[in-house]
Amino acid sequence: MNALLKNREIWLLAAILLLIGLISTRYGAFASPRNLANVFNDTSILMILALGQMVVILTRSIDLSMASNLAFTGMVVAMINAAYPAVPVPLLMLIAAGVGLALGVFNGALVWKLGIPSIVVTLGTLTIYRGATFVISGGAWVNADKMSPAFIGLQRMQMLGIPLLSWIALAVIASFFVLLTRTPLGRSFYAIGVNPTASVYAGIDVGRTKFVAFCISGLVAGICGYLWVSRYVIASVEIANGYELNIIAACVIGGISIAGGIGSVGGAVLGALFLGIISSALPLINISPFWQMAISGSAIILAVVLNARGERRQGRIILKKAEAI
Repeated sequence: MNALLKNREIWLLAAILLLIGLISTRYGAFASPRNLANVFNDTSILMILALGQMVVILTRSIDLSMASNLAFTGMVVAMINAAYPAVPVPLLMLIAAGVGLALGVFNGALVWKLGIPSIVVTLGTLTIYRGATFVISGGAWVNADKMSPAFIGLQRMQMLGIPLLSWIALAVIASFFVLLTRTPLGRSFYAIGVNPTASVYAGIDVGRTKFVAFCISGLVAGICGYLWVSRYVIASVEIANGYELNIIAACVIGGISIAGGIGSVGGAVLGALFLGIISSALPLINISPFWQMAISGSAIILAVVLNARGERRQGRIILKKAEAI
């Protein structure tokens, strides 16, 4: 019972249910299954991005360029679709994933091979990728009238009454759960965050593992580039501008420690859901956007305080201490 009460995800889930209950007192239809499914669908892209960011944060790094990566890859596939409407959408998704992966490789290589702190690298590439988006587009937008129906409609298709975007998010969540809990690579991410020096003695290549983490975050951002542009039917230099803060906030609220080594897939998903509920619900009950920002900021500060307290306890154990002889 004590272990259950100390579980961060349980408390966050309780906070989400309480928030839904409070909102329902003002807007009763908000708690309906259909509306909650819509909130999940609207938050799907943030969930996917938060999971990609989580992998990087676990290794005591950070990727500030995910939103700019998303904007660049989204513009690339939107321009290809506008110029060559016959290109199949699955191929465009592969192109988006490949471009995003290439940008992630660039970030990871600078961190790994040159030893530059990740916050410096990604702060620089954040601007580079956003500038590159302007260069390839000439500052022009790609609007809905230039996109093919297949490009726009794929993620709006439904399976068992649920939009395809939600199924994609569920598939990504399941994939990250398996990666982080059932593979040596996932255990390596946690090990580096807990103790990089001990990880070296355990045979883990710290630099290479961080490189792989950035590759994953880049790949995820690239996929979300297509998902974002096709969902909101617009590609421009400004899309997802500043969204990296939402991504990091979802991770922090979900209990992922900025110091590395602590966090879970469920926490990242719930953190994104918490922000998604706030952004979806508060306008319905006539709450000012400034209060929305204040509430989100307060939640982040509270999460940081709780994370700091939780880190006083031992995190995930990768290497057991030798017993005294």
